[in-house]
Amino acid sequence: MDKLDALESQSVYILREAYANFHNLCMLWSIGKDSTVMLWLARKAFGGHVPFPLVHIDTAYKIPEMITFRDKIAVKLGLDMVYGQNKKALANKNTFPDGKIDRIACCKTLKTEALRNTLSGEWPRYRLNHKTGKYDVDENREPYTGVIVGARADEEGSRSKERYFSPRDKTNNWDVGDQPPELWNQFKTDFAPGTHIRIHPLLDWTELDIWEYIERENIPITDLYFDKGDGKRYRSLGCYPCTNPVESTARTPKEIVEELRAGKFSRIAERSGRAQDKEDGGGLETLRRDGYM
Repeated sequence: MDKLDALESQSVYILREAYANFHNLCMLWSIGKDSTVMLWLARKAFGGHVPFPLVHIDTAYKIPEMITFRDKIAVKLGLDMVYGQNKKALANKNTFPDGKIDRIACCKTLKTEALRNTLSGEWPRYRLNHKTGKYDVDENREPYTGVIVGARADEEGSRSKERYFSPRDKTNNWDVGDQPPELWNQFKTDFAPGTHIRIHPLLDWTELDIWEYIERENIPITDLYFDKGDGKRYRSLGCYPCTNPVESTARTPKEIVEELRAGKFSRIAERSGRAQDKEDGGGLETLRRDGYM
């Protein structure tokens, strides 16, 4: 068994443990490379079927190609696709792009607050209707109590403090100092009633692992990650007002793997193009303690 086989096996195990132990589970799909690999692993874990809904928090400022890719893949694979959105903030233009708040406040409003209320069922959810190809208001408002997330420990400092099974309180707040030990594949899955659980199947994967796996498995991925002729591509995807591409001529997963192996970005943080990270002191812990992804 090589490294990718071992990582795949561990992630599949975590996904199956999560499904077996948590009621009303969902998976967050940001449409980025990590959560798309996680979707691929979920299909492997459950015989080609994903037995829980995929949830996307749509800020209305995602790069348009991301939304096109989301809906194309959801229809093609027959996914139970749900999205949540802070429609009130958008209607009132209470966002960074409209100049009323800064980037960090915008992330809290359009991402953290939207995520919390979408998961709890306090706000309407919108579910893909496979017959019409449109999104209808979802009648099911039962809270999602377990959420599968594509966080990797190497991507950003606060994520290295996570566990495979990480407890949050009822409002999704994260007590970094109160995390269960996870030794020798012994995972705590028995939590007090009302505990919100984040599950992280990709915690031990690296950026290189992700791209090697995408190349090996020929996983469909949005072409925003590839150079289209201008010598630039995205390394990390987010909202278009706050996300910048990197200098790169890589046009395929293989070429990205070659760049990473050659150390092209060894001194450049993966999320260096995400402006909100810089405004949060170079990391995301402030936002993540409040429930950010």
